[in-house]
Amino acid sequence: MQSASDLLVACLEAEGVASVFGVPGEEIEDLLFSLRDSSIAFVPTRHEQGASFMADVHGRLTGEAGVCCSTLGPGATNLITGVADAHLDKSPVVVITGQGGRERLHKESHQALDVVDVFEPIVEWNTQIAEPEIVPESVRKAFKLAEYEKPGATHLEFPEDVARAETDATPIPTRDRVRRPDPDDDAADRAATLLESAERPIILAGNGAVRTRAADTIQALVDRLGVPVVATYMGKGAISDREPASLMTLDSGPNDEGARAIERADCVVAVGYDIAEHDPAGWNPDLEKTIVHVDHEPAEVYRHYNPDVEIVADVGAAVTAIDDRVPDGACSLWCPELHDRLLEAVTDPPGSDEPITVEGALPLLRETMADEDVLVSDVGSHKMAIAQSFPVYEPNTCVISNGLASMGIAVPGAVAADLAVDANIVAGTGDGGFLMNAAELETATRLDCGFTVIVFNDDDYGLISEKQLEHRDEQFGTGLTNPDLVTFAESFGIEAYRPDTWTEIDRVLSETVPSDDLALVELPLE
Repeated sequence: MQSASDLLVACLEAEGVASVFGVPGEEIEDLLFSLRDSSIAFVPTRHEQGASFMADVHGRLTGEAGVCCSTLGPGATNLITGVADAHLDKSPVVVITGQGGRERLHKESHQALDVVDVFEPIVEWNTQIAEPEIVPESVRKAFKLAEYEKPGATHLEFPEDVARAETDATPIPTRDRVRRPDPDDDAADRAATLLESAERPIILAGNGAVRTRAADTIQALVDRLGVPVVATYMGKGAISDREPASLMTLDSGPNDEGARAIERADCVVAVGYDIAEHDPAGWNPDLEKTIVHVDHEPAEVYRHYNPDVEIVADVGAAVTAIDDRVPDGACSLWCPELHDRLLEAVTDPPGSDEPITVEGALPLLRETMADEDVLVSDVGSHKMAIAQSFPVYEPNTCVISNGLASMGIAVPGAVAADLAVDANIVAGTGDGGFLMNAAELETATRLDCGFTVIVFNDDDYGLISEKQLEHRDEQFGTGLTNPDLVTFAESFGIEAYRPDTWTEIDRVLSETVPSDDLALVELPLE
């Protein structure tokens, strides 16, 4: 016999979990001590939102569910932003929350909320573990549904009296992930015919192209047929931006040249495209394009995205099926000059007399990062610059939240990335997003993490100011004041810098980004 909390942790071990991120609480005391006696590391964070963002980014980068936990009430509600981010960004996450004993849940009681009901809209599946015997089935189901394409978050509520109860149940063995059948032959034939007959075909690579590790199959099709590729923000890296076929993202280049290219296209092969991250009305306003939908699920019903053909299958297998059916020479790279112009524009370093801007800093940052290094972007005006102007050379090396698009993800996300991958990590953030979860710098130092935080500081919620000025020619409610961020970082024992010339910025980034040390670089924007 063992306690249900010991059993739950044994089930987590069976799922291959290495770390659980969370904030301790009274109602998860048994779970915490069960984790202490296991092979799993419990990572105390400074806020539950930081814990859920860490689980979120772990899931994005590894494809394996990140795990976060909290106590009941405010602990559970503090997790919600990161869990919702995982939901809309299709990142596998398993959430465990404590709850009071069942003997008090029928009445109003201290900190008690119906957390299962609260989480219902933002998770794939959600249950209370009401009996110790159902722990194995509940944990196995949570991981299976979180990691099944399309992935997302699942939630388990664990009442404290259940956690203490004894049981002789054992973990359920894991199995290979369920995959969809191969593509339907008729749909693949029709898709190939549309691609072959198009004069200006283009591939729109979305989040799913990267998430399902379909980059190699897309590259193989591009190598043979020469079809250009434009990506959504979360599809960056589906093919290398060095490739002549890459047109970067939909908003890349002066006057959004990526969007103008897809506007010229007559056939769009949308691979792993999620409407939540980019409205199709922007690139199919007149409903004139032939669209081939390639994804693990049928297309959302949307007037501006009503595909002529849908291939619902494993994404990589579907791309290969189309490639196999289109003869050599059927397509051509019909906008080769655009790639060269885009890449040159985003890799040219700034002139010494140019003002300090995010766009100017990105070529210097790119030069200091290896192809496999990972940039975790926060949300704000700097995210738009990163999405549009930061070239990516390998899949899953630029983490952008664009489904929920939540501020505050960069610092905790960089902690998770540093633990998950063997590469240098950069957190790119604005002053607004940075201070939302800056306390996780202490978590990073405690874990001996080594990454670089770049804070683009404009003393403002800059993206909102831009929108207000565009809409009203004035701004309100967006101005901020900040502490001395260098001194703030140094108070955590972190090396910090505030370079104010391009020469100094280049030198500091060249020293910090390849280093194994934790560092903060503040760039005051002009």
